[in-house]
Amino acid sequence: MLTAVALAGCGATEDAEPTGADAVRAALDKPTTLTFWTWVPNIEKAVDRFEIAHPKIKIDVVNAGQSADQYQRLQHAISGPVGGPDLAQIEYFALPQFAISGQIVDLTEYGVGDLKHRFTASAWSQVQVDDKVYGIPQDTGPMAMFYRKDIFDRLGIEPPKTWEDYRKAGRRIKQAQPGTFISSLDPRNPGTVESLIWQAGGKPFATRPNKAVGVDLTADKGVEAFADTWGSMLAEGTVEPVTEWTDEWWQAMADGKYATWMAGAWAPANLEKSIPQSAGMWAVAPMPQFDPAKPTAAEHGGSSIAVTSRSKHKAAAVAFAQWLNSDPDGAAALNAEVRLFPATTQLLDDPSFRDRPAPFFGGQAVNQVFAEVSERVVADWQYLPYQAYANTTFDSTVGKAIAGDSDVKTGLARWQDSIARYGEDNGFTVSVG
Repeated sequence: MLTAVALAGCGATEDAEPTGADAVRAALDKPTTLTFWTWVPNIEKAVDRFEIAHPKIKIDVVNAGQSADQYQRLQHAISGPVGGPDLAQIEYFALPQFAISGQIVDLTEYGVGDLKHRFTASAWSQVQVDDKVYGIPQDTGPMAMFYRKDIFDRLGIEPPKTWEDYRKAGRRIKQAQPGTFISSLDPRNPGTVESLIWQAGGKPFATRPNKAVGVDLTADKGVEAFADTWGSMLAEGTVEPVTEWTDEWWQAMADGKYATWMAGAWAPANLEKSIPQSAGMWAVAPMPQFDPAKPTAAEHGGSSIAVTSRSKHKAAAVAFAQWLNSDPDGAAALNAEVRLFPATTQLLDDPSFRDRPAPFFGGQAVNQVFAEVSERVVADWQYLPYQAYANTTFDSTVGKAIAGDSDVKTGLARWQDSIARYGEDNGFTVSVG
């Protein structure tokens, strides 16, 4: 977990250097070695393309762990005598706390605001804190419904358009095939619940100036919609509370125990790798809606590249992050060779990307679904400036409720109390409800 140490900030940069777009362009012509912390497999292939295009810049790629593990190391590295890497991959949910602590750089000083038009609205909103830009969007995870077409076809079920239709489908599946569930819900995965609330139109978290935050997990309408819908399905036994990503869960997915999986656009690569024997049995559709006349969507995952405040080569670091994430060649490499779903509108609008058939999904052009979902994502979602910590208390509050300890609304209220206490104990002004 990230502790209060991460919120204390760090020392000033030792050596000042020019800022602005001109400085970024000039940095590409100076011999420089940059250290880049990332956990993404095969990203070296995209990095190689950059080094070929810009031979004076060398990138030292370091896998320092994933998500919370990397963030803990990054926090200590930046605050320590060495200073840590020049760049780090940071998920959108964790970006605000590194921004307000001063551990990453405000990139507006380097002219990155001009890149806004290259990215989806939701991706760009996720790298902004207090109207400043602290990262270059790398990938997104528009959330869709992955469903077992074989099960749906056998039972004559159409992909549900509304959440009420989804609940009815769950009852039908349970009656027709005892031991089969419409879905699973992981008591230890706050990301899924947060995205389901987001898709319901919820805004439970707010990061405001001067260390003020807001949290509303009890009265927010989107939170209530999530709790009523998924709480009822858990109570009816049409959704199973189970830890995902285990060998047992993957085997259950392969066996058809779960008829749907709500996941981000990154999921195809995981399905292909983990349960290749189920190829041809899956299809993708938009998530069910609360109001089909006003369809909404959410992100489930996604990350950015940030420049650390202790880097001595900030302009060069910005140049690399810009190329990797927004240059057509860089974005194409991230998708084709690394399997990251693009945040750039140019690639999302490219027919060769959108219309590409996916053999695992029986030839369905799944990118069409993801791209259309991406356009519907509500772009004003916010995370807390200590979301990484808040997520560590999810399993002992909401998670216990999902597992059957209490109703979901009670679990959400307990999570809210935990989040508020931590914020107040660490110098934040917390507004509840």
